[in-house]
Amino acid sequence: MKRSRCLSLILVGSMALLSASALAQTSIERPPGLPQLTVVADHGGELARPYYVAIKGAGVDEEEGYSPQLGGEARPARPFGEQDMLPLESEQLTPGTVTPRQLDLPGGFTPIFLIGDDDLSRQWLVQRGDILREMNAVGLVVQAADESSLQALRNATRGLELRPVSGDGLAERLGLRHYPALISQRGIEQ
Repeated sequence: MKRSRCLSLILVGSMALLSASALAQTSIERPPGLPQLTVVADHGGELARPYYVAIKGAGVDEEEGYSPQLGGEARPARPFGEQDMLPLESEQLTPGTVTPRQLDLPGGFTPIFLIGDDDLSRQWLVQRGDILREMNAVGLVVQAADESSLQALRNATRGLELRPVSGDGLAERLGLRHYPALISQRGIEQ
């Protein structure tokens, strides 16, 4: 009796292993033209397949994709916009005098300028506006309280492109502490 029970368990276990092995070796049908993926390591856990829907051309249908549901009701999707970046406040940049210095930037570098919603930046725009337009420089606004402040700066630049950004990373990389500043192929100047 014990022997037949032991044989039965071995037989059932072997069948389970064989079916699991066969299931693991079957690959999901991939669209033509896409290379087969190689599993480097599998530590169990949640399948990553639903997250690939965001990668167009990964061969994952929208229905299979991951969809976060926060708090039960889905929030209406709206595009990310400038208002989501405001207010802009820099921890490393303040209005002040910029010491000019040379930089070795690649050819074709688009000149950029840093400004904020303050009197010094507005005066600087009046003085340098024609030069900035001639250079086709792009303005990075590093300090603005709200959309009306940003719009007032846009009105003052008369046609120059302005983008709200966090200027701290750029300030750290370039060793800047103050704005307004012009960064061109020649270097940093005010």
